[in-house]
Amino acid sequence: MSASSVLLPLDALGRHRLKVAFVGTHGVGKTTLCFDLAAQLKRLDLGVDIVKEVARRCPLPINEETTLDAQSWILHTQIAEEIEASADYEVVVCDRSVLDNYAYLVARAGRQPELEPLVLQWVRGYQALFKVPVTGAPAFDGKRAVSATFQQQIDQIIDDLVQELGITVHQLDPNDRAGWTVAALEHLGLPTSPPQIDLFPARD
Repeated sequence: MSASSVLLPLDALGRHRLKVAFVGTHGVGKTTLCFDLAAQLKRLDLGVDIVKEVARRCPLPINEETTLDAQSWILHTQIAEEIEASADYEVVVCDRSVLDNYAYLVARAGRQPELEPLVLQWVRGYQALFKVPVTGAPAFDGKRAVSATFQQQIDQIIDDLVQELGITVHQLDPNDRAGWTVAALEHLGLPTSPPQIDLFPARD
């Protein structure tokens, strides 16, 4: 636990905790944003952990060849890793959320009525979801798909789920990529820079 003066919201257990996620399709810069935001939060003397993209460690097929089992593994592993991180850190920054995990599942297997209550319940645990817009086609990174069509399909499914399930997301400005981290901090009501330390306090 840090000694930060930044006051975080209370979670269900009465602890000062913050959990946020960057959501969106692949190849839009979520991972970079997670590390940028985490670095800014650490400068505020907050204990921060990042839940990295679970799909990259999935032992089953992902991308266009994924299966219902694979996407179920990803969704439930996401939840497990968020629980673990939230137990030990004041702030958890998630590279994806259950919302976009579920979007990939819907793309492959359609809506799953038995899973949607879980998705909706878990979404309520994020203090903020930041939707990262598509600003270009995905580049090959050794794991994620490079099809622009598939990228756009997932982006549209996420938008559809947001509307149909009544999920609140904060849309980042596609024309201000350089300002996304600051926009996230401002939306959370957090300082965009660490407080200045007075090295030469006034003497009486």
